[in-house]
Amino acid sequence: MSTQAVSQATSTSPAARSTCTTATPDKYGYVPPESCNANYGFYPQWEDNTAFAVAFGLSTVAHLVQATILKKSFCWIIIMGALWECVCFILRALGARGQQESTYMIVSTLLLLLAPLWINAFAYMTVARLVHFLHPRRRLAGLSASWLAKCFVTVDVICFIIQAAGDLGRKVYMAGVGVQLGCVLVFLIIHTLFHREVSRDARIGKLRVRSMWTMRLLWVIYVVLGLIVVRIIFRLVEFSQGVSSSNVILRHEEFQLYLDALPMLVAVVVLNVVHPGMVLQGPESSFPPIKSKWWHGRSVAFETLELSSNERS
Repeated sequence: MSTQAVSQATSTSPAARSTCTTATPDKYGYVPPESCNANYGFYPQWEDNTAFAVAFGLSTVAHLVQATILKKSFCWIIIMGALWECVCFILRALGARGQQESTYMIVSTLLLLLAPLWINAFAYMTVARLVHFLHPRRRLAGLSASWLAKCFVTVDVICFIIQAAGDLGRKVYMAGVGVQLGCVLVFLIIHTLFHREVSRDARIGKLRVRSMWTMRLLWVIYVVLGLIVVRIIFRLVEFSQGVSSSNVILRHEEFQLYLDALPMLVAVVVLNVVHPGMVLQGPESSFPPIKSKWWHGRSVAFETLELSSNERS
């Protein structure tokens, strides 16, 4: 659940109702944050939220077009992330003009809290595919490229579930965000090791794909992961101060816009500018389907048995 939603639930408890009063909304439904019928701790800005909705919407369309042209089906992950952000800010813009509609606030804040996990997962999946595509052994840190993706995306899904279940308590959400931060930092180390190997192979001429976009994409992954870290630290600081009206962060919308939404907007846009599909081109740029791997393993076994029987005969 969102910070505001938790705050709302707290303010409407029996003890809170005895100390607050119901205020008369203005033309957009705003009432002071200490009022019983307040949904926001700040005055939502229609212009800012609309601008973010448009920006995320344009990035979503661009990602959809790029995924189609470059034929990268795994890009539906980043499309979902950008789309959730876009819908979030559409609802926030609507909420700015109808502040007594609590549904706008609750749904938009849930999307704001959860959408970055899609972007995070996309970074993991991109690096795993780069390892499969560029690394001669297709392994890194003792893990195959496919297992690298599975491990980190699984942790990301667990974080998603924990954060989505945040209505069980603020500490539950903070635990999910903390796990996400630890996972991102570990992945940054793994990505750094991979970057060093790719740079070394490029210098000695062993890199199979000599494209200027390869190095650019590796640096873009640093940027994306760094922006995710900034956003996570902001959320940890925000929730660590509680959900009461004394929390300064909850009284100013700018914190959410420029320490959460803006980093994620920059992340999806830089992935438009340097799209993974520009590098991941060719027959080995994607993981083989599970069915193909299963059949390949058995066909090799059959060939081995056939050769053995021929040798005996």
